[in-house]
Amino acid sequence: MDGRYIMGIYLRESLPEGSYLRALPAIRALEGRAEPLPFDADVTFLVGENGSGKSTLLEAIAVSCGFNAEGGTRNFSFSTRSTHSNLWEYLTVARRRYPKDGFFLRSESFYNVATNIDEMDEAPSFGPRIIDSYGGVSLHQQSHGESFLSLVQHRFGGQGLYLLDEPESALSPSRQLTLLGQMHLLAGEESQFIVATHSPILMAYPGARIYLLDCEGIRPVAYKETEHYQLTRRFLEDPERMLRYLFED
Repeated sequence: MDGRYIMGIYLRESLPEGSYLRALPAIRALEGRAEPLPFDADVTFLVGENGSGKSTLLEAIAVSCGFNAEGGTRNFSFSTRSTHSNLWEYLTVARRRYPKDGFFLRSESFYNVATNIDEMDEAPSFGPRIIDSYGGVSLHQQSHGESFLSLVQHRFGGQGLYLLDEPESALSPSRQLTLLGQMHLLAGEESQFIVATHSPILMAYPGARIYLLDCEGIRPVAYKETEHYQLTRRFLEDPERMLRYLFED
């Protein structure tokens, strides 16, 4: 069965003049599209240099789908500091159907999500603890990487839409491989992933759609054509040569 929930995205109206979003070529490129930007794979990656707009675009997709801007499920409504962009107000997400499950994970504010879970569990309630759905141990009592994997392994239940913003930031290479395995299992359970990343390990997911965001806009690119793959390969093949070049006066 087709596990995709988002079919594509487009801007339903032009961004206002003077908006800083217009300075991002990848975002501006969405204005001139005759058709929605397709999300035609179970796993889609948004890649590009820092400042290219990949996290901004992922956040706008998440907010348009009803997720809290700082992360969590659709049931999270806390706000530590309102810094998200208003791109979601101009973005339309074309959907095929609605997922049973979902989560927006952003590494920079995952601490706030963990805190909110603890606070909700400390409040009087007749229901089960929320943390029980995340493995039963406070996410603050685990390392950053352990809490990320605990989330994916225990909270992600399948038939879901999972939006991940740079999940590799807390994961060693071996744990990134573990995440790939979990993504594969969940994709087999009718799930869809949209991931903003710099990781050439994660980008290697078979059959994934990779969108490159750069000064020319946004376009699909093959895995081995990404700078992330090429630069990593060149470095590992001859690190001494790369370092000599880097440190050359």
